[in-house]
Amino acid sequence: MDTDDKSLRILTRSDIEAVDITLAEVLDVVAQAIRPLADGTSANPAKLSVSPPDGSSVSYAMLGRDGTRQVVAVRASYRHDPHRDRARLRHYTTLTLYDDAAGLPLALMDCGRIGALRTPAVSALMARTCAAPHARTALLIGTGTTARMALPLLLTALPGLDRLLLYGTHPDGIAAVCAGFAAHFPGRTVEIARDLRAAAEGADIVIGTAGPTTPAAVEAGWLAPGALAVLVGYGLAPSTLHRADRVVATSAAQMAHTGADLADAGGTLRGADAELADILAGRAPGRIRPGERIFAYNSGLVVTDIALGHRFARLALEQGLGTEVPLWK
Repeated sequence: MDTDDKSLRILTRSDIEAVDITLAEVLDVVAQAIRPLADGTSANPAKLSVSPPDGSSVSYAMLGRDGTRQVVAVRASYRHDPHRDRARLRHYTTLTLYDDAAGLPLALMDCGRIGALRTPAVSALMARTCAAPHARTALLIGTGTTARMALPLLLTALPGLDRLLLYGTHPDGIAAVCAGFAAHFPGRTVEIARDLRAAAEGADIVIGTAGPTTPAAVEAGWLAPGALAVLVGYGLAPSTLHRADRVVATSAAQMAHTGADLADAGGTLRGADAELADILAGRAPGRIRPGERIFAYNSGLVVTDIALGHRFARLALEQGLGTEVPLWK
């Protein structure tokens, strides 16, 4: 990517939205980003976060290095939500990339679309590696930003799924999830689940992406033998973790840091049996027995932002998108 030590390419939200990329490529890029964590080629330190006493906002900073691409990046996220009202929510994310081989800045970009793709892509990879071989039915809980691409990426990863269920409480969100899915799979349908327990009992894969105010809380006793429960946001009760036969995490350290709400009555948080990087690298199995219930914790990995952001930046440059700003002149 052409750059110099005086300028920085700025990619706006409109620039990023204009980039054309397939769902299969998104899955491949994200998998390639996670795998090197197993041998230390890449680095993904724990995120930093700050929040005021009243919890009206939360800010994250994530620094990481993609050793394969030799790219360093910082992802910054700011979320202001004092009223717990999605219509009034303010959320901004940016990603700044640096070429660690040439020692040059690469790009500063809006990270909204990248984040909306990499998180469900990780859930889809967890499903591909940890779901039971007979998995045919998936249930998605939640209709926010993280949920919008969850079903298209899941079906791309597991084309054998023949029943897709959606449980949500916001009509506009339900409509948006269904419309987004139809855009990628016009010949398939999404069923709206009205009874959460019945839907969970019949699902092979359950993905919880709901927000903190959701009334949904799938209990371990609702899950069938062999079920995979993936937690991204909310929608799964702590029992799905503590009564699981096996626990997988994107990062055991991040799970210990951000999973406090999953602790049992005694304040204990169960640890992970395996990390996704080791599974993708072939160092650990995703599933040991067909009938075991697996809990998977999907927390953000900045290396996935780096890899996907770098790919978007290259595609944007090829399409002539973005603006060069002489930031250091």
